[in-house]
Formats: sequence, C-alpha cells, structure tokens
Amino acid sequence: MPPPFDRSVFINCPFDEDFAPTLQAVAFCVVYLGFFPRFAPENADNAAGRLDRIFEIVRGSKFGIHDLSRCKADAAGDFARMNMPFELGIDHACRRFGADELTTKTILILERERFDYQKSLSDISGWDIQSHGGDYAKAVRHVRSWLVNQAGAAAVGAARILGEYAAFQEWYWERELAAGSSQEDITQYPTAEVVRAMHEWMAGADGAAQ
Repeated sequence: MPPPFDRSVFINCPFDEDFAPTLQAVAFCVVYLGFFPRFAPENADNAAGRLDRIFEIVRGSKFGIHDLSRCKADAAGDFARMNMPFELGIDHACRRFGADELTTKTILILERERFDYQKSLSDISGWDIQSHGGDYAKAVRHVRSWLVNQAGAAAVGAARILGEYAAFQEWYWERELAAGSSQEDITQYPTAEVVRAMHEWMAGADGAAQ
C-alpha cells in the first residue's frame, strides 16, 4: 500500500551517481522528519510506463521536491536534461487544476546555482527557489526548513539531522558488508532500497524526530 497522501514527498531529481549523495541525504531528511520519499523508479513494474508511474506518484503526494540542477548541458554536444522541469510542470498542473486534496499540494524547487532557472525556465520567476551549490548539507537545510514550515514537521535542527545521517550511513554500510556486499555493490544499490533501509534504521533508532 502506498503511504498516506499528506505524508508523501515526491522527489524529482537526477538519479545518476554524481547526484546520489545529495539525493540520499535529502531522502534521509524526509524520512527522519516522519515522511515518505516517493520516486518514479520505486515501482519496478515494467508493464507500467514510466510516465504513468510518475502520474500515480504525483497524484499521491501532497509535497513535491524538484531539483533543476541538470537543466543545462555540461559540455558541447551534450543535451540539457528536461525530465525534471517536465515533472515539475506535471506537479504544478496537478495542484492548479486538480480537485479536493490535490489543491493543497506544496512544491519546493531547488537549483545548483542561484538564478540558473531564469536562463532556462523563466516562467517560474518570482517563485521561492533555493540553491545548494551541489552541497548535500545545504540541500538538507533547505528541505528541513521547508518541511517544518509547510508540513508541520518537528523543528529538529539541521545539524542533528546531518549527524544522524552519518550514523545511518555507518550502520548501513556495516550491515551490507556483513551481508556479503562489496563496496561497489553498496554504491550501486537502487535508491529505493536505500530508503527502505532508512525506514528500518529509524524504526530502531533512539534519536528519531518527535
């Protein structure tokens, strides 16, 4: 069963190796504050198209975090990544034109450098957009403040969340190594699997947010 609408957080961001530290730290922050991160790759049913999975998760999530860090090409010949602004548009349209609880949806937009979005997505000028500079700790601080102010999450300090994230990482790596995984295995495990481990760790952690 999917988690409740008002505890679900759709995370729309790159899923490559370079962005993994930021993604997993943000996901931990969401879990630590008592919410459920939702991702398109969480549903491995190949019979369902990716876009259909995204629609389902967006409709089922009151909160949406959209990272636009990859909206420009890194080198000549590269293409900009348009999936993230496209999914932001889906989420915004769902809130704007949906009915009932969908009208309560709340969105946080992150970018790498301040005002980058104005060069590629100027239609959202005037929105409160936060930059993290590729620093996962800054991203966690933005997400923490947003969930406290918009979702009524416990006002736990960002330093505590980051400290608990370090403790989770140590626990997770020790567990996986003991289970026979190599270091390379662990770095390649799907984010959805790591998020399940976060929930397991929280279930036994004494430092959970109250």
